[in-house]
Amino acid sequence: MEGGAYGAGKAGGAFDPYTLVRQPHTILRVVSWVFSIVVFGSIVNEGYLNNPEEEEEFCIYNRNPNACSYGVTVGVLAFLTCLLYLALDVYFPQISSVKDRKKAVLSDIGVSAFWAFFWFVGFCFLANQWQVSKPKDNPLNEGTDAARAAIAFSFFSIFTWAGQAVLAFQRYQIGADSALFSQDYMDPSQDSSMPYAPYVEPNAGSDPAGMGGTYQHPANTFDAEPQGYQSQGY
Repeated sequence: MEGGAYGAGKAGGAFDPYTLVRQPHTILRVVSWVFSIVVFGSIVNEGYLNNPEEEEEFCIYNRNPNACSYGVTVGVLAFLTCLLYLALDVYFPQISSVKDRKKAVLSDIGVSAFWAFFWFVGFCFLANQWQVSKPKDNPLNEGTDAARAAIAFSFFSIFTWAGQAVLAFQRYQIGADSALFSQDYMDPSQDSSMPYAPYVEPNAGSDPAGMGGTYQHPANTFDAEPQGYQSQGY
């Protein structure tokens, strides 16, 4: 059973690092993993400012703690999700069950689309709060580069996760279009709708096609009318 429908390599095969790093969806996962680090790392390190007149730190995005919390939360969870699916990419060639492979690809579609949406929301939220931030809250422009970086990489993450969803959907379509990867596929030799296999005679010299004659047991031998007696009408 080839793994081309639901992944590279053969089902139950050994792990091949060279093949793994060449897969487009794996490359996008690594890129998304790096982007998530940039987002939550920027906010954690420089997203909170100190004011000499205030005891507590405040968020650089319009003093809105929800903006910073959202960016950090989404970044950390996306980071963990990337690690999870990178591990799945490593383990995927060893999955011999077509049903389990299909579930893995379907989950990849759903999770990737989910994160693309959340990154879109995060980008809009952070960009809006940054736009309405007051200059007097940060007169020295501290952490502005980090704040812009978090917004920019949130935007980039939309496309990397959407790309993962598209690639996963393409992998699913390839598998769904192949009869060999369907649970309903039945070997014709095991088809119970043919109770008797046709009998093929050896090649005969008189057969111009050289294929021999065929014989199949009739469905009901009692349906034929007896040849020795014919009824007569009076």
